[in-house]
Amino acid sequence: MAREKPEAAAEAEATPERSYREQLDFLNPIAQPLASRKLTRKLYKCIRKAAKHKQLRRGVKEVQKFINKGEKGITVLAGDTLPIDVYCHIPIMCEDRSLPYAYVPSKSDLGAAAGSKRPTCVIMIKPHEDYQETYDECLEEVSALPLPL
Repeated sequence: MAREKPEAAAEAEATPERSYREQLDFLNPIAQPLASRKLTRKLYKCIRKAAKHKQLRRGVKEVQKFINKGEKGITVLAGDTLPIDVYCHIPIMCEDRSLPYAYVPSKSDLGAAAGSKRPTCVIMIKPHEDYQETYDECLEEVSALPLPL
């Protein structure tokens, strides 16, 4: 039994990751505004930096709780989450409180950027002085994305 785990891990590492284009095939209908490939990379970089400083809110319950409390930050949602009922209320909450939000194509990549082995469908990046420049770049680009009607 102990031998099976390393083999399974090796198989998982050997499977190539899907490209940005391939991930777009799995998006759900509400994934708007979708971050571009370049912005997606910047967001993942910002998430990795925020994870080092423990400045992340991860998961629907936690993000929802802190949006209600009035916490500021960039909300990043995974576009391939099903069923969409799980998190379809988060963008509305963000719009009501003027918080920027964007979708990225993959929940597994979102979880990996946060330093977790498990996929996650929603993350809020909180500002911090150690990565303020990266955060401001992401904030500017996410705010510039057109909101869906």
